Amino acid sequence: MTVQHAPVQDAGARPGLWAVLKDYMMTTDHKKIGTLYIATSILGFALAGILAVLIRLQLAVPDNTFLVGNTYNQVLTMHAALMIFFFLIPIGLFGFGNWFLPLQLGVRDVALPRINTFAVWLFIFSLILVVLGLANGGAPGVGWTFYYPLSVDANQTGVTVLMVALTLNGIASLLGSANFAATVVNMRAPGMSLWQMPVFAWSIFATSMLQLVSLGGLTAAALVTYLELKLGISMFNPGIGGVPVMFQQFFWFYSHPAVYVMLLPYLGIGAEIASTMARKPLFGYRVMIYSILGIVLVSLLVWVHHMFAVGLPEAWQIAFMIATLIVAVPTGVKIFNLIGTLWGGRIIMKSPTYWLVGFIFNFLIGGITGVSLGLIPFDYQVTMSYYVVAHFHNVMMFGTAFLAMGGLYYWWPKMTGRFMSEKLGLAHFWLFMIGSWMTFLPQYILGLLGMPRRYYTYPEGNFAWTELNFISTLGALTLLAGGIVWVWNMLQSFRQPATASPNPWGGFTLEWTADSPPKPYNFAHDFPTTFPTERPLYDWEQSGETLTPVDPKSIHLPQDSIWPFMTAVGLLLMGYGLSFGWFTNYHPATGLQPFADASFAFKLATVVLYLSIPVFLYSLFKWAGTREYAVPVAHHHLTKYDNGFMGMAWFIISEVGLFGVLIAGYAYLRLIGAAEPPALRPSIWLAALNTLVLVASSFVIHRAEQDNHHGKLTRFRIGMFVTLLLGAIFMIFQVYEFTLFGVESDWKQNLWQACFFTIVGLHGLHILIGGTGIALPFYQSLTGKMDKYNHGSITPASLYWHLVDVVWLLIVAIFYAW
Repeated sequence: MTVQHAPVQDAGARPGLWAVLKDYMMTTDHKKIGTLYIATSILGFALAGILAVLIRLQLAVPDNTFLVGNTYNQVLTMHAALMIFFFLIPIGLFGFGNWFLPLQLGVRDVALPRINTFAVWLFIFSLILVVLGLANGGAPGVGWTFYYPLSVDANQTGVTVLMVALTLNGIASLLGSANFAATVVNMRAPGMSLWQMPVFAWSIFATSMLQLVSLGGLTAAALVTYLELKLGISMFNPGIGGVPVMFQQFFWFYSHPAVYVMLLPYLGIGAEIASTMARKPLFGYRVMIYSILGIVLVSLLVWVHHMFAVGLPEAWQIAFMIATLIVAVPTGVKIFNLIGTLWGGRIIMKSPTYWLVGFIFNFLIGGITGVSLGLIPFDYQVTMSYYVVAHFHNVMMFGTAFLAMGGLYYWWPKMTGRFMSEKLGLAHFWLFMIGSWMTFLPQYILGLLGMPRRYYTYPEGNFAWTELNFISTLGALTLLAGGIVWVWNMLQSFRQPATASPNPWGGFTLEWTADSPPKPYNFAHDFPTTFPTERPLYDWEQSGETLTPVDPKSIHLPQDSIWPFMTAVGLLLMGYGLSFGWFTNYHPATGLQPFADASFAFKLATVVLYLSIPVFLYSLFKWAGTREYAVPVAHHHLTKYDNGFMGMAWFIISEVGLFGVLIAGYAYLRLIGAAEPPALRPSIWLAALNTLVLVASSFVIHRAEQDNHHGKLTRFRIGMFVTLLLGAIFMIFQVYEFTLFGVESDWKQNLWQACFFTIVGLHGLHILIGGTGIALPFYQSLTGKMDKYNHGSITPASLYWHLVDVVWLLIVAIFYAW
């Protein structure tokens, strides 16, 4: 839309609650979306922090009965899941990333603004789904790692909703990551090369790549766990030849890189704080970028160090020990970059600087203890002890989270136009610094003294256990006090008028040229097209370059739309139905039962599941039928590809990762002889026929895409219709094959069949997703929403369909021919 100025309001008048909610439900403004991520993450941090205090109160004294048994396990699980998936990952990558990546790149929004809206609400709804689980049987008590077979124990509750919530959260995360990658590659300010981007922009880019490559591991673990709970399909069940430890391989393939997903954005924040507050360019800019990219690569090769004690071959253990030690090198390089930047600088000692220095000290200790855990004999001694708990809290809580706080204090004036109180900021810092060491230093010692983790109580009489646990609990209460001071500091800042200048700290990157807070269009000026270094404001001041004013009325922004929000609502309803209901009254233990015999909660959830499908599809097609811009707009692209293609190309990396993890697991089971095909497996002739149908559809949609580019709309529509028809024929054959094969043998008793239904069934789901994606541009063309300025979603839909076809060819090779 063209920028419109708000109507004049009475002095002091504020919009009502509904007006604010409606604005945030419909917004495509990356800054408001960043605010939603940050606010939700702070809420997640508060809930997780309160649960942490409850854990420490239980462990304050021996033989305590405040939280016992599975109640303690549930509190522990929710604390960890909320901290990781609803605070540390989202606030750094998507909170600060949404707020400042476009500003630092000198652009007015991200590559895919409405995808951004959909992703943030899907993230929020995944948190709501977790909370709804508390009212439907309770929280899971399986730990955030939900190890097999504990996660499929019939005595556990809440595991299905956690699996579904993590999947929805993961979809939102992948869409956001692909969006960021497309923004960096396709939408930087003219003249800004990758090597002139600020380090924070690099850190978001690198983290997005890491997330896209690795998240398939967690998704695969959650998917297989969910299928066993709902249908009895398992790749891990040893009773049919499955390998339980394979679950850990899937899980840690993502969950160790997740440590760096939680770290890299904050290292970018630390670099920005260090350079600005020391009045110096970053020490070793290119070396720091290379070290960030080195971490992305090596972090994918260290997951087994979480599994040294499970009995893996020595060669595996030694290889992953070496990789663990190697990953410490680029991490250490970045710490030296930060120290080198501060060294000799004219340091401004304000709140952000304190948080940076606190991070450097605390993270250094956490990193050293991480190296010790990478040493196999030492890991044997302390695994599953409080030494491990102390280490990862040292790295995450009083390491990484310190830079989350530093980022808030550093960019708060830019985000709100107001400063937080320095006095309260320092009180917050010292309460967190002292509280962290009081909480976790005793836990290092407790681990060395043999105290196991995840136990809800301990006996009296063990040397120093009682005293050290009591000190740790006092530290947790100190952290709680610091959290209260922090929230009060943020709230009281809004009582002050917005008086911050555009560049209150004297920063050197482009966000400091915008107003504080920025206008919806970010910048009322264009930038010079020369970017000598990553510090353009300093360079331009030295060379005499100036900013070129732009009339805000000439700026066009994407239209706000309610339909991305409503599409996310459809998935929330679907997630509720999949968590607490099913399409039929089927249970692995009892088989198919009459629907009338199900409980009321199950019936309600099943009805919601069926209703969610039309809500989702209606909202999605309304979204597709609403043009992104109200007027024709020529888009700024640095490559020959549009943003839709670029976003889908990056997203496809995650799909390759998901299928790659599952197929690697199946190939292992096949090679060790555990997943031998049954005598009556599906016929290859039907698979060959289906292959012909699907490959033909790929050629048809490619031809249709070319017709669209050449303006041949009639031929384009015919091609899209034929593609949909061929996809439907493929699905009919697939359903027939599944039904026939499901009757012939029991998937709960045959490992090969379980793998077949898991992977081929997942591919069938992707056919449905791809078919829906193709139906959207078909609908857009029929309703006149596509022209030379609005290309619709044909390019990403076509690219995704080609992916589905390639995956099918691999499936035919490993399941039908092998």
